[in-house]
Amino acid sequence: MNSGQRVAILGGTFDPIHYGHLVAAEIARYQFQLDRVIFMPAARPPHKELNSILSRNHRYRMVCLAIEDNQAFIISDLEMQRPGNSYTIDTIDYFISQQPQDSFYFIMGMDSLLSMHSWKDIARLSTLCQFIVVTRPNYVLDLDMPSLQQLPQQLWDNLHIMAIPGVDISSTDIRQRVREGQPIKYLLPAQVEQYVNDHGLYQRKEKDDCIMNNNCRK
Repeated sequence: MNSGQRVAILGGTFDPIHYGHLVAAEIARYQFQLDRVIFMPAARPPHKELNSILSRNHRYRMVCLAIEDNQAFIISDLEMQRPGNSYTIDTIDYFISQQPQDSFYFIMGMDSLLSMHSWKDIARLSTLCQFIVVTRPNYVLDLDMPSLQQLPQQLWDNLHIMAIPGVDISSTDIRQRVREGQPIKYLLPAQVEQYVNDHGLYQRKEKDDCIMNNNCRK
């Protein structure tokens, strides 16, 4: 009998983290009876240019601030400390090796599902964890899409579609609003908004001057 915990991993650049991320994590926690949700900021996602992403320390600190009032949410700097590109298969392998008694879930958006056919070692990854795909209500998945046709059957057996309320927020839009001097209030937690303002983020090229805070739950 498995006496371990149910643990989900929510990866992303979190540039910045916003209420869309937090709503998805909380609904997943409730619907799948998760014990923990691990927020996993990526240091170097293979699908993004490194120089287009805010420094890892700023992004790490903003996640810490965003999740500080939810005891089920923790942060991991595993991918930030790993050299080179961040691959989901390496992250899942690590957690299984450290916590073999636990059951793992991976939370992702529909855009990630549509690109999964190109992920590293996708056939083996499909056997290691459950996948929670976040969609808007009433979203209809077109299974005839070529990218989905390439996915292994094992992935479909372990995949769950989770609709969340229409929280139409994106990090890209938040960054653009800051550059244009528009308000970002109520798009992300107040403490994250304050951090963005205090450090002048997304207005100019930033120095990597924020130290990862050991007070964050890890």
